[in-house]
Amino acid sequence: MSRITFAVAIAALALSGPAALAQSEKAGVEKLYVLNCGEGTAGDISRWTPGLNEGKTMDFVDTCYLVKHAKGWFLWDTGIADSVASMPNGLVPADPKAVTWRRPKTLAAQLEQLGLKPDDVKAMAVSHTHPDHTGNVELFPQATLNVQKAEYDWPGANNEPRFKPSHPVELLNGDKDVFGDGSVTILSTPGHTPGHQSLLVKLPKTGAVVLSGDAVHFRDNWDNRRVPSMNVDKDQSAASMQKIADTLAKEKAQLWINHDKAQRDSQKLAPEFYD
Repeated sequence: MSRITFAVAIAALALSGPAALAQSEKAGVEKLYVLNCGEGTAGDISRWTPGLNEGKTMDFVDTCYLVKHAKGWFLWDTGIADSVASMPNGLVPADPKAVTWRRPKTLAAQLEQLGLKPDDVKAMAVSHTHPDHTGNVELFPQATLNVQKAEYDWPGANNEPRFKPSHPVELLNGDKDVFGDGSVTILSTPGHTPGHQSLLVKLPKTGAVVLSGDAVHFRDNWDNRRVPSMNVDKDQSAASMQKIADTLAKEKAQLWINHDKAQRDSQKLAPEFYD
């Protein structure tokens, strides 16, 4: 009898190894937080919809996303600089057609509300290098920044680098499986800028979501495949929207559009989360 019991125990132990491994592999993404990273008003949305909406204003939002993965925290986009919170009239653009941004909540305060310090974030990425997405990159000076090489090498104003050379960086040339388990994937989606990227996140209950970055700015532009006049490459922009559409179909995913106020207002904001 003891031999049988011993054999059963050995068999159970042998099965528990792969089972435990499979369980740990499934852990993946645990939570996704939607953060308020700015609110603003565009003076003239025709720059986003060429040939349409001349002189019409539109409310925009700016959204960041914080992923809690079994291997650590990952931040997607950093929004308008926290310093804008102290500006009574917001950040007023030189071009009146562009967006006047306000910062009702700082990124630092939202992290604190979740019991986090910037040092807890070990990895991050920005969709691209426009200032409404990179405003707080240096709040995380030790976090490895995942960015397309084409974006990193793209000269900024006066040929200045777009990031501090001292900031740790991983330069990408295409898609990247961030944690090696398929749960968080950076998608190369150039066109808005030379190295623009989007993010696919697979949540255990919510399912898959694609975070658009600025591959598309609001739902009407997505539905009509419109390319804003400020994009660096119209053909690349169209191809990237098709890549996102293919990803949505393949993964049965939702598209979360960064600047779309109506969609953002329907979502749970931190400290609530999606799992």
